[in-house]
Amino acid sequence: MDERKRESIVAYLRRRMAEFGIEPQDIASSIAADQERMRSVRYRDAFGHTWDGEGAPPQWVVQATSAGQSLEHFSINGKPTQESAKRDGVDWRNDPFAGTRLATQKAERLGVA
Repeated sequence: MDERKRESIVAYLRRRMAEFGIEPQDIASSIAADQERMRSVRYRDAFGHTWDGEGAPPQWVVQATSAGQSLEHFSINGKPTQESAKRDGVDWRNDPFAGTRLATQKAERLGVA
């Protein structure tokens, strides 16, 4: 972004802040509160819904778990789950589609072949 555009945007934001009575400290405290809230988040779905794991689970967690999804699937701590470890141990020698066109096309799309 060039300097003139940046200055124009800054001036616009300052005008709007003055219009609504918003002080820079208000924005700083709001950002700090959001960052604190995000640090406490333990679970997140693809739509951005979050949950800290405390209290009653929100509706999106209830729906996902009742549909058979593991709660650890939504964990944002980055630790591998037991489910992914099970997948690594699959014996592909008994794959009924091995060597067929179906297996080849999928491998080509994934960039494996």
